[in-house]
Amino acid sequence: MRNLPHTSANTPSPLRNLVAVVATAAAFGLALMFSVVVVAVILVAGTIAWGYLWWKTRELRKQMRNYPPPGMVREGNVAENDVISGEVIEGEVIRVVDTRKEK
Repeated sequence: MRNLPHTSANTPSPLRNLVAVVATAAAFGLALMFSVVVVAVILVAGTIAWGYLWWKTRELRKQMRNYPPPGMVREGNVAENDVISGEVIEGEVIRVVDTRKEK
């Protein structure tokens, strides 16, 4: 390594450094703009796909609202004194047993 000539071509000049910084900033700016465009295209495509599926399934959703699965009770369809078999009410019961014998 001692025998290699040291010329001015190996040392970067301030102008060369400035050009490198400007080129790096331009490349970063282009990459940022490209990524923003890609994200925007993905969001628009996703919105269009969601809207298409929503529109195509509207009739199915209407049928599902009108005809609930068997055994499922919709709100408002049960009279006040009706007894529904198999109804489960979740809750907690505390049973107090009085072991004292009063005579």
